[in-house]
Amino acid sequence: MGVRVLVIGTISLCLVPGIDHAEAQTASGESEVLPAIEVVAPPTSARPARGSTAPRATRNVRRVYVYPTAPTPTARSGMDVDKVPAAINAVGAAQIARTDSLNIADALQQRVPGIVLSDTTGNPFMPDVQFRGFVASPVSGTPQGLAVYQNGVRINEAFGDTVNWDLIPTAAIRSVTVVTNNPAFGLNALGGAVNVLMKDGFNYQGAEINTMGGSFGRIQSSAQYGKQIDNVSVYGALEGVRDNGYRNFSESAIRRFYGDVGYRTDSSEFHLNVGVAKNNFGAAAAVPVELLQRYWGATYTTPQTTDNRVAYANLTGKVEVTPTWTIEGSARVRAFRQKTVDGNPTETEPCAADPGLLCFNDDDVPANGLNGVQLANPFPADAVLGQIDRTTTRSTTTGATLQATNTDQLFGHNNQFMIGTSFDSGVTRFGASAELGTIGSNYVVSGSGIFLGPSGEPVSIGPVSLRATNRYTGLYALDTFDVTDAFSISGGGRFNYASIVLQDQIGTALNGNHTFSRFNPMIGGTYKITPELTAYAGYSEANRAPTPLELACADPARPCLIAAFLIADPPLKQVVSRTFEAGFRGTKELNIGTLGWKVGAFRATNADDILAIPSPELQGFGYFQNVGRTRRQGIEAQVNLTSKTLQLYASYALVDARFLDPLTLTSNSPFADADGNIQVLPGNRIPAIPRNRVKVGIDYSITDAFKVGGDALFVGSQYFVGDESNQAARLPGYSVFNVHASYQINKTFQLYARVDNILDHRYAVYGTFFEKDDIPNFANGGADFTDARSVSPARPRAFYAGLKATF
Repeated sequence: MGVRVLVIGTISLCLVPGIDHAEAQTASGESEVLPAIEVVAPPTSARPARGSTAPRATRNVRRVYVYPTAPTPTARSGMDVDKVPAAINAVGAAQIARTDSLNIADALQQRVPGIVLSDTTGNPFMPDVQFRGFVASPVSGTPQGLAVYQNGVRINEAFGDTVNWDLIPTAAIRSVTVVTNNPAFGLNALGGAVNVLMKDGFNYQGAEINTMGGSFGRIQSSAQYGKQIDNVSVYGALEGVRDNGYRNFSESAIRRFYGDVGYRTDSSEFHLNVGVAKNNFGAAAAVPVELLQRYWGATYTTPQTTDNRVAYANLTGKVEVTPTWTIEGSARVRAFRQKTVDGNPTETEPCAADPGLLCFNDDDVPANGLNGVQLANPFPADAVLGQIDRTTTRSTTTGATLQATNTDQLFGHNNQFMIGTSFDSGVTRFGASAELGTIGSNYVVSGSGIFLGPSGEPVSIGPVSLRATNRYTGLYALDTFDVTDAFSISGGGRFNYASIVLQDQIGTALNGNHTFSRFNPMIGGTYKITPELTAYAGYSEANRAPTPLELACADPARPCLIAAFLIADPPLKQVVSRTFEAGFRGTKELNIGTLGWKVGAFRATNADDILAIPSPELQGFGYFQNVGRTRRQGIEAQVNLTSKTLQLYASYALVDARFLDPLTLTSNSPFADADGNIQVLPGNRIPAIPRNRVKVGIDYSITDAFKVGGDALFVGSQYFVGDESNQAARLPGYSVFNVHASYQINKTFQLYARVDNILDHRYAVYGTFFEKDDIPNFANGGADFTDARSVSPARPRAFYAGLKATF
């Protein structure tokens, strides 16, 4: 594909460091990153309507690049980036394509300073996306801190607020923005919101087929097509991936489709978009370091598989009622199903008094079957027992959003006022079961057909059947007022109301009815010190209601195998985050190209933060609990240089995440006391959050057809999960270098190749502790493990090559 420089009559885009001016052209010839709209300047109430036939020069049209101010489904909604009182983080379609990946998380890590990926599942397509120390994860039981939207639809799953990044059709993405200092994005936006806007036939026209293959059996292909016929547009994207994985039992299979049909006139625009996905994963999870030292692809207790399916439809509309009033809204439905299979150690053991019977946790507490009768022991005396935990989650969510925006002047000054409301309802049916089995020398758990019923004192395991209903209502309003041409202030807030009803389908222990409500304010301002320099500052609040999963596993006396066996329904408080941020951003035209930069600082303090607490009685079990205050603060800096032949970016982020209140936690840390506890003191760092992140990338056009580039990622050390007291050695930091090249054969075909982790560094991205005596170290003759550390190894060196055809 060719590359060109986008020349526009405003410097708005330059205020988005990390977003290149020189984007690869789409089939339609457009070259955009942030959605662009054409407006008449000055935007007074007397401006001509969009349908005006006045010549462009006469109407003084300028192009404004907008940044989302609410989770609306249209790309033409938002605020001029010059007036956003927060850090600007945006990734465009060409930057996503640069990664040669059908995983959107890769582009986010590469281009957003505060984002780093963690890997608790052991599968690269199911990452934890961490921004400023807040996480959007597919792993049930992870305290979530980011709201994620796709075309205005909240895609945090209803049951646990999890985010399944594998369900987002990457080739169909037009832009992604990471929004901060804005409570309009509703529940869970403690650290911010990820706003994904998709392509349609109005902004993408033509066709593309892209196929790539390489290391670890990877083969992936995508196809997309868009066309506009008068006022009607169509767009479709189809993706498929198969990957054997770089670890045992870590295969992946992804199948996704996204489609959009649109209709627009001079004053209105309507879209119907639909999507389906069917994805299967083998998740290898963390592995003891003693096994990893022998073989980089080692695993510990399998099977661990996840099957995700989704189908959704979203109807959106936008109407310019008058030249200054715009109404837009959406209605949606989403059906999600997930099945997991997870091989684990078990707390089931032969009873001391009668080895012919099975006991649970203690050698004198009966392990019961589904009929409530104590289980006989059918296993050989030398068998290593385990269990296969299975869960099924079926959620159906529906919702609607309505928003009005007004641009009338106020007291003779430009003003933008927005008011909106949203309603989302989700119904989830969750079930779990545990099958006993034996663990072989390859750590594979083989089932026996014997299932555990309610067992433990008090009951801590047994089949689960739960119906959960979530109803989330929001009302928000935001206003941006231009005090002068250089100084703008923004203010507003959102009222959230959450109702969560739990209905136990087996007994009554899980029954519960919970409501949470809160008004979250925001205020901020921007000041254009010079045409090339803007200052911003803002304050906002956000809240997160406990999820049905957390509410159903919150009793310390009755711990759960988190994400599987829910036991009780005590109350939890909602989490409230208060965030300050401020900084500068600017642009400068140089002889060698356009220089864009930004630097800022933030501080977010959580009250009543929720943590998954390990059980002191049952290894592998735990419960959710409010743990007081935590704080995440830091700085972010980014610079990019863009010219016709060169694109260069570099960024640095410091994230300092700490506990502010004392805690006593159970841990497998070697520094735990005789009772298995560690003492967390105010000021201890929160585990699994690296303090330092550095990112660098370059692309250079040797000729118009031949381009080369590379990128590097440096991530600092982090504490192991379970070392909240900060006593053990940290998980070492790491650096990884990638290179890529492309050759445009002709107007249609492009060859490309890449090498990831070219230096073949062996490093881990996540670390925790495990119970050393649960299972023997078969690789060491069946002796006990001696090192409690368990880590998630990163991908070794990998080679890929592909062919792209554009029509």
